[in-house]
Amino acid sequence: MSKPTSIKTTEAVRDRLRILAAERGTTITELLEELAAGELTEAERAERAAEAARELGIDYTPQVRDAGQSAWEKIRAHQGSAAA
Repeated sequence: MSKPTSIKTTEAVRDRLRILAAERGTTITELLEELAAGELTEAERAERAAEAARELGIDYTPQVRDAGQSAWEKIRAHQGSAAA
């Protein structure tokens, strides 16, 4: 088991985390662990993209990476405008 540590944040963020944790029947620590485990690092995202390209028989070149990032940016932009 890991040694406990502290994270400095504002009171407003701490209070919001406390509320979110309570609503989910968990602790702030467990909520943060869930968030950290659920988010991929940049290296993990790159590895997943390369694996997906290999499965599709595509060489994962910088051009393919850039085209994929551009496509996701366009998708996010459309999702944002649809929510407005």
